[in-house]
Amino acid sequence: MSPLPRRAIIAVTSATAPLHNGNPTGLFISEALHPFQDFKAAGFEVDLVSEKGTYVPDWLSQTPDFLHGDDKKQWEDLSGEFRQKLDNMPAVNTIDGSKYGIFYASAGHAALIDYPHAKGLQKIATDVWVQGGVVSAVCHGEAIFPGVIDPETGKSIIAGKTITGFTTQGEYDMHIMEPIRSWGEPLIDEWAEKLGAKYVRADGVWDDFHIVDGRVVTGMNPQSAHSTAKAALEVFEKL
Repeated sequence: MSPLPRRAIIAVTSATAPLHNGNPTGLFISEALHPFQDFKAAGFEVDLVSEKGTYVPDWLSQTPDFLHGDDKKQWEDLSGEFRQKLDNMPAVNTIDGSKYGIFYASAGHAALIDYPHAKGLQKIATDVWVQGGVVSAVCHGEAIFPGVIDPETGKSIIAGKTITGFTTQGEYDMHIMEPIRSWGEPLIDEWAEKLGAKYVRADGVWDDFHIVDGRVVTGMNPQSAHSTAKAALEVFEKL
């Protein structure tokens, strides 16, 4: 069993922008809810945090294809633990990353906007990394990595590693590339190249797919949120 704290912290995007025919992008609900469920089931204490202490739910993530059954009930239960933690997130500068064994960056397209510049979230992830913990991200959450720096190398912790994340093909398939490009931020495969990482993907845009490379665990899309969290737990238990 790992000597690190059995605590996980899930990062949430504070950004929002019109995307889905004018509907907002923001937090993709299942990408935070699914790891929350998995970490809780493993006996972890779980917290959620965003750079500004706020979030806007992604419109697409609330549609029946992505939110249904028990997940929908948990999202709509305003007095439940998930919503209580999400709706009352602490200030990012009050979080001590050394108290957590796992960092997990949830996403939504909006993460492309704020994660590369989210100094508070990046510091938490870096603190988890430096003490030997697991740093994980899903979908567009990998946009956090530009500021998660290994002090021994002075480079991003993904330099020289293999990661995955949402595909550029997926942006085209969803017919949203034009508004995304207007944000002026790199896509996930572009961040990988900039940071010296190798980007890989599954054949299908919506396939459940994740990659483990040492203590870095990344997932490709919302369908991969569970498997990414479970893989992060497996790595943690071997530390």
